[in-house]
Amino acid sequence: MEKLQKTLEEWRAMLDPEQYNVCRLKGTERPFSGKYNATKTDGVYHCICCNEPLFDSRTKFDSGCGWPSFYAPIEGSAVVEVRDVSHGMIRTEVVCAKCDAHLGHVFPDGPPPTGLRYCINSVCLDLVPR
Repeated sequence: MEKLQKTLEEWRAMLDPEQYNVCRLKGTERPFSGKYNATKTDGVYHCICCNEPLFDSRTKFDSGCGWPSFYAPIEGSAVVEVRDVSHGMIRTEVVCAKCDAHLGHVFPDGPPPTGLRYCINSVCLDLVPR
């Protein structure tokens, strides 16, 4: 996949302040505040920065954590997992494979068939209904 690269100034001009903080500065939205946390709309979730398809609504589940949760990305190459040792924790960060936008984290406490919970910030996503 060809990487989409922009300067921080270019990202800041294109994203709203919350999108910029989360996607480019690795922030997080407050739990239960995101527009996609409880949505049941059938469709595909795309990266807000580059429009790359990331997650299918068929893999979304209610984990109760306060952020949209998925048990798998749309395909293996849609996201990249990166070791994250910030905030005194060891976690696995999830970023968009095309533009490196911070999306959230993945945890090993999800449902079958993967056992994974991709905990993703709503502000990083754009849902395209089917």
